[in-house]
Amino acid sequence: MDIQNKYNAKNTTTVPTTNKEMSSETHEGALRAEPLTFWEGVSIIVGCNLGAGILSLAYASRKAGWPVLVTCLVVAGICTTISMLYLAEVTFRTKKPLQLSGLAEKYLGKLGSWAIFIAVTINALGCLIAYTTGSGEILCDLFGIPPLLGSLLFFIPAVGVIWVGLKCIGTAEKYILAGMFVLLGLLIVATFIGPGINIEYITFYNIYYSIPVFSMTIFCYVSQYCVPELARGFVASGNAKKLPAAITTGMVTTGLILAIVPAVALGLSGPDNISEIATISWGKALGQWAAFVANGFALCSMLTSFWAIGGTYFTNIIDKLKFPSESDPKYRTIAILIMAVPPFLLAYSKFGSFVNALYFAGAYAGAIMSILPVLMLKKARKLGDKEPEWTSGALAHPIIQSIIIILYCGGAVYATLSLMNILPQGW
Repeated sequence: MDIQNKYNAKNTTTVPTTNKEMSSETHEGALRAEPLTFWEGVSIIVGCNLGAGILSLAYASRKAGWPVLVTCLVVAGICTTISMLYLAEVTFRTKKPLQLSGLAEKYLGKLGSWAIFIAVTINALGCLIAYTTGSGEILCDLFGIPPLLGSLLFFIPAVGVIWVGLKCIGTAEKYILAGMFVLLGLLIVATFIGPGINIEYITFYNIYYSIPVFSMTIFCYVSQYCVPELARGFVASGNAKKLPAAITTGMVTTGLILAIVPAVALGLSGPDNISEIATISWGKALGQWAAFVANGFALCSMLTSFWAIGGTYFTNIIDKLKFPSESDPKYRTIAILIMAVPPFLLAYSKFGSFVNALYFAGAYAGAIMSILPVLMLKKARKLGDKEPEWTSGALAHPIIQSIIIILYCGGAVYATLSLMNILPQGW
């Protein structure tokens, strides 16, 4: 009987699984998949990118000039978008819901997983520290309350939205972004019908400072970290094939806003009078009401980016520490505490040099995020466990991948040389 059973098993014909059947297969994991609409996905991408970086781009590019900034925004935006599409395909080829660190471990092993997790942690800590201190200073300026209290008033509800989950983040991002566009529109209209802008301030350029500006623009496009969550959300809603369009729409929208704000701020104040936080000099030039509106815009930009980056860091913690379930209140609380407490404590400690070091460490995080998605895509195409709903096709050509790696790694090299005072920091 045993011999006959073995013979039958050996000669049983396996019916091939169709692509449609494979793409519908899913595995349960620690991370839950919450459905996202197209515009919620776009909002998360834009909200993630529009953090503190948009407020400092005008100052950072004052020596290079606005044309150089726009060129860098276009190049960095295209490279980052393509890299995001690589990550989308990797996620689509994987049955089990995983975050970046989990995907890296599946396709690149533990070393790749730790490299990605460290990059995510560095990026998240730097951004969350900046948003915590920045929000406290803005609320202090607006209402005269202590910065610590202002940070708490910002921090607690911001963390609360992350606690509720991805769907809540997407919905909140959508409405806050709508408010931001209204505030930005008011400032732009008031600028043009009031003092106006000086064309000379936004037409000069100096390519000598283009590399540090490019490095700065890379740090403004940080939504790479959100892609696995977005992919899970679009698959859950049955709109997986719409994710590439959402990514592209979100990145183009981001690029336009990142270009418009410095143009108006520089055109109004000039490169010699621009403040490190563009909304400060903008408000001073237009009056007290504009200062209030500009600070409101800055606060919203920090809030939307806090949600996206904090939420991504939160799920990476769950994935990396291999918690059994994102929905379990105990593990959810532990992950929230790991995500939220350190940046708040560091924001109000005396570790100024630590925060400064995070800027340079961010360059290396960018280099990691240029190399590993390429390697993950190559492995996922060989070892992926399901047919993807979408592929990046010709965008994965080796020449394109090489250009992305060279540009991002070049930013890391420049940051190192500028730290050693061999090359200028540029601002």
